[in-house]
Amino acid sequence: MRVFLTGGTGLIGRNLVRRLLARGDQPVVLTRQADKVRREPAMRPVQFVQGDPSVPGGWESAVDGCDAVINLVGHNLFQDRWTAEVKRKIRDSRVYATEHVVSAIEKARSRPKVLVQASAIGYYGSHADDATLTEQSPSGNDFMAVVCREWEEAAAPASTLGLRLAVIRTGIVLAKGEGALKIMTPIFKVFGGAPVGGHDNPLKPGNGNQWMSWVHVDDIADLFLLPLDNADATGPINGVSPNPVRHAEFGRALAKTLWRWFVPIGPPNILMNLMLGEVAQVVTTGQKVMPEAAMRLGYHFKSPETRGALADLYAKKPQVEATRPAPRPTAAHH
Repeated sequence: MRVFLTGGTGLIGRNLVRRLLARGDQPVVLTRQADKVRREPAMRPVQFVQGDPSVPGGWESAVDGCDAVINLVGHNLFQDRWTAEVKRKIRDSRVYATEHVVSAIEKARSRPKVLVQASAIGYYGSHADDATLTEQSPSGNDFMAVVCREWEEAAAPASTLGLRLAVIRTGIVLAKGEGALKIMTPIFKVFGGAPVGGHDNPLKPGNGNQWMSWVHVDDIADLFLLPLDNADATGPINGVSPNPVRHAEFGRALAKTLWRWFVPIGPPNILMNLMLGEVAQVVTTGQKVMPEAAMRLGYHFKSPETRGALADLYAKKPQVEATRPAPRPTAAHH
């Protein structure tokens, strides 16, 4: 199977590339830095296409003849403090690039059969209550909810082109040294996870009771592959563990993983907000999201529990060079 990827050099994308190679598939990765990335040992078997998905260009022809498209493109949420300009980048990098990907699909003489579109559980907005959110829950009205809604709407025309469209609404991805854990780990190592000013500090944006819907990086990569193999995988699919936890519980699990003799009260939300600004809300606001669609499709999570997921991540050794196996004898499913 030839799989065209945008965002293939990011956190989720690199894990997807490794899995595609291990399956015997051919990743075709669109990147602005093709010459640089192809020199990495793990990326040598990958076909790279030089280009910027935020603008139309010659890269669009690479979609022709691919069996599937996985669209992960988008400015990194945790890369910068959220100024007005950065928020514009977060929105535009997702919406415009997705429009261009769909346009490339429309122009292809031999179109892909499936588009796997990235989104996020930010679609549902923040929830201070214990409401359980599923793929059928309505969208919210805060910044990330609007971005996710417009992001998904940009991909929707693919359905009219004869493609099966699956939308993966990703939760907080746990990966060692990357994403949310890159921000949280040093804070927990220094402060142990204890909230500033105690449990009842009125300045703290939460008391540890907010819900956190998370997912191990290996599971989210596999969930993006699920629509490639399962023809029933269509529409929104929540990319989260089946066991969301309250922030205080996650704080205890992370602190215990890092400092096994210390159990904190909960994550230091006020400190994160002071250090990071508005972007901290991605981690500190609450949502109790369940992966009903993934479970209905029969997906089995490799790391369904928080402590096991963190133990696995912090015990992991560096990735070794990817090698291409012999092609699978069976045909890929669409």
